[in-house]
Amino acid sequence: MKKWLILAGAIALEVTATLALRAAIDDPWWWILAVAGYGGAFVALSLLLRLGAPIGVVYGIWAAAGVALTAVIASAVFGEPFTLTIGFGIALVIAGVVLVETGHETPAAEAAEAAEAAEAAEAVKEIR
Repeated sequence: MKKWLILAGAIALEVTATLALRAAIDDPWWWILAVAGYGGAFVALSLLLRLGAPIGVVYGIWAAAGVALTAVIASAVFGEPFTLTIGFGIALVIAGVVLVETGHETPAAEAAEAAEAAEAAEAVKEIR
C-alpha cells in the first residue's frame, strides 16, 4: 500500500510540474513549482526503487498516468484540444503499459505454473 501511495505522489508531482511548466510561459514564477515538482517526482521514484519496486512497473505506470492526466487537465485548465484521436492515443499508451507489465513472467512464476500443472495432471491420473 505504501508503494502505491508513493507512486501516486510521484505522478501528482510530475503532472503538477508539467502543468506549471506550461503556466510558466505566461508567468515565470511558475518555474519554481515546475522545478520543485520534477525534483519531488524523481525523489519519490528513487524511493520506490529503494523499496524494491520493479523499475518497469513503476516507470510504466508513472509515464502512462502522467500522459493521460496531463492531457485531460491541460484541456480543462488551458483550453488545449482533447480530440477523439488524443483519447485513443491515451488509451493505446495505457493498454501498452498493461501489456508490457503483464506480458512477462519471471522464471520462478513459470516454474510454479509448471509445478501446478504437473500436480493437476497427477491428480487426474489418480482419479482415473
